[in-house]
Amino acid sequence: MRNWLFYCVIGWWSITAIAAEQSAGYQSPSAELMNIVDAPLIPQSKLSADGRWLALLKRERVVPLNELKLPEKALAGVKFNPLTFMRKSSRVYSEIELKHVETGSIVSLKGLPNGKLRDVSWSSNSQYISFIVEQKHSATLWLYDIKTRQTKQMTTTSLNGVVTKNAYKWLPDSSGFVVNFAVNHGKPLMSEKSQKIAPIVQQSSGVKAPIRTYQNLLKNAQDEAEFKFFAQGQLAKLRLNGQAKVIGKPTYLKSFSVSPDSTNLIVGMIDTPFSYQLPYQRFASVWQVWGMTGFPLYQLALQPLADNIPQGFDSVRVGARDFQWRKDKGATVLWAEAQDGGDMKNAAEYHDHLYTISAPFKREPELFAKVKDRFSGIQWVDDNIAMLTEWQFANRMVRTSVISPRNADDRRVVFSERSYNDAYKHPGRFVTEKNDLGVDVLKLVGGRYLFLQGDGASKEGNKPFLDRFDVKTNSTTRLWQSEAPYYERVRALLDDEGMRFITLRESKLEQPNFFIRDLTFDSLTQLTRFPHPYPKFKGVTKEQLKYQRSDGVELTGNLYLPLNYDPSEGPIPVLMWAYPLEYKNKKVASQVRESPYAFPYIGYWGPMPYLAKGIAVFDDPKMPIIGEGTQQPNDSFRTQLIASAKAAVDILVDQGIADPERIAIAGHSYGAFMVANLLAHSDLFVAGIARSGAYNRSLTPFGFQGEERDFWQAQSQYNAMSPFFHVDKINEPMLMIHGEKDPNAGTFPMQSERMYAAMKGLGKEARLVMLPYEGHSYRARESILHVLWEQEKWIEKYLLPLPKVDEINNIDSILLDDMVDAGETGTDVL
Repeated sequence: MRNWLFYCVIGWWSITAIAAEQSAGYQSPSAELMNIVDAPLIPQSKLSADGRWLALLKRERVVPLNELKLPEKALAGVKFNPLTFMRKSSRVYSEIELKHVETGSIVSLKGLPNGKLRDVSWSSNSQYISFIVEQKHSATLWLYDIKTRQTKQMTTTSLNGVVTKNAYKWLPDSSGFVVNFAVNHGKPLMSEKSQKIAPIVQQSSGVKAPIRTYQNLLKNAQDEAEFKFFAQGQLAKLRLNGQAKVIGKPTYLKSFSVSPDSTNLIVGMIDTPFSYQLPYQRFASVWQVWGMTGFPLYQLALQPLADNIPQGFDSVRVGARDFQWRKDKGATVLWAEAQDGGDMKNAAEYHDHLYTISAPFKREPELFAKVKDRFSGIQWVDDNIAMLTEWQFANRMVRTSVISPRNADDRRVVFSERSYNDAYKHPGRFVTEKNDLGVDVLKLVGGRYLFLQGDGASKEGNKPFLDRFDVKTNSTTRLWQSEAPYYERVRALLDDEGMRFITLRESKLEQPNFFIRDLTFDSLTQLTRFPHPYPKFKGVTKEQLKYQRSDGVELTGNLYLPLNYDPSEGPIPVLMWAYPLEYKNKKVASQVRESPYAFPYIGYWGPMPYLAKGIAVFDDPKMPIIGEGTQQPNDSFRTQLIASAKAAVDILVDQGIADPERIAIAGHSYGAFMVANLLAHSDLFVAGIARSGAYNRSLTPFGFQGEERDFWQAQSQYNAMSPFFHVDKINEPMLMIHGEKDPNAGTFPMQSERMYAAMKGLGKEARLVMLPYEGHSYRARESILHVLWEQEKWIEKYLLPLPKVDEINNIDSILLDDMVDAGETGTDVL
């Protein structure tokens, strides 16, 4: 009777809990988890060009749900606030502080209105810092003067950041800005009633036009009219004294950039026809060079609608593309043109050519360089030195060469050639500085030395470094490297010799803080003193486990053990959180890409909060999907995925850490796709948590993740990889969470809804949580607390042990007392 009574109690509790949660709305997790959501974040930082001031940008982890309820438009692949004409951004700040690098003094920016601070930028002369203040109905430009300690509002008219990535840009000479005003701000939007109702017609021409799945696209004539309304902007030159002069006429701006000498603009303008299947980036466009009055000086390109770009990640549109200024010249435009019809599968000695044209833009363009693979970018120094990068997705190769811009095809020297997945061979990122024109170029010392800062990936984990590269000898000298037990990386150089620099330093027990490291005097000076963000989690231990998959691939993962963990008490439950990645090389797939000495980040996003429940966390156990030679990674996706998961489970069990009957698997996005596949095709896990995932690959028929082949070319792979087609094999419960407004390509909210319907229809145990107003990731405090609560309850239900005997006795007594109070007898109950 006792067992029967116990399960009656459990069932009664479950029914009561479900009824309560359905009526209560948003839930909150336990106090330990709530505290994580409210813990302070380390500020983001921006160093002034002269190295004297470090801007600390304070940010909040979450926003109130009411903020997500603000008006929102989703058109042509972008989501934005129609009241402020600004895209929603995760890079918003609540406060800006300026810390003097030498003295440590702090200046707080005062006199700002209530609102979100965004798009923070230093002037090239380091005298000013600018930013946008976004309020309920506007987004205006503001300026802080370092010398006068004064904050000034630069515009009263709202800026337009709907389409252009930046609503304003500094003039390189620091004399002012080029801004994009929202000409229709405050004007009434054309109502739907005024639009003529007509059939929506789309017509294909018989030409192949493979297009990946996109969301928030235009759907009808009303959408087209609204997109024009919000995209229209007016460029203006804004002086520091507040005087503004319009540049040209209002237009549907796609992009604008200022020449290094502050005299000209590259302007991209959206043109018709629009598309109902593509985002604005692939609409027809007109590219021109303008003078500062808006007079067109040169037409760079008339790009048609890019609806027939060949299939594959190496493919590009035909004709001129990727327009940019040479940063070492006053006004020289550079662009790329494919020589293979835009398709790298077509044979060509050089797949791209680069062309230039200079002010006054009267002569014909000149051939600047021939590029063997697909052009990726150029980092400029001067007329003698630049770094040209090209790449190819098919073999995952990336090559960077030292060139002389005087003759870019002559005496080109390869600086680095590697698989872009190969972290061990990553040479680092070049250090930049402002040149005499006020734009960022590579920092060059003595006419021959450049500097590189990198992660320093190795078998022992990441060991960040600072190197000096000699252009003349094509050789590198290591100046400094992080040493155990610290994880320290370079953030900015403070001299020309690479002997003094700012670092961000942390360890397993010490939270990250900024320091000044001086190699000449072998000194380390602490610059900031941020407090420990999660004092309740002090003492959490981390170990980087190394183990092997059945096919010999070396794997790693980060094991975190809960506070007061006692190995003598035996195995404990484990939550595993992972994300599959694709590779073309086994050795590269086995590389270690993290530091064993990094500070444990207890963010709300991943698995770390649940250490508070007394379980272990195995974070980011590697799940590589490898396709060497002619094989594609996804040809054996399931086999490799299961082998990686089994290897992770085995190492935890073999070390006596994990109870094999109480291991759960979780992941977000492609990680959710992984979770459903592992539940369908293995019995390694007792439960799964899948967030913002995709489960039916026939709904993404023209590729997904790193898969270039379409559904009809690789139908067996699409079917085998889609857990939706294998729901009947799922024997474990799965919690699915998804934002109702997920705009991410491929992870339509419908994916989770259909997966849940299939599981429910086949009698599988599943729970679906749709979060109002949320996108692919979740931002509102209420949403995040509810997600933590859902995951906490799921973990408690399937991972934590059953109540002990004395707890069952107590439950029995409580239940019997309740029955007696209700006038029921034991015989009636039986």
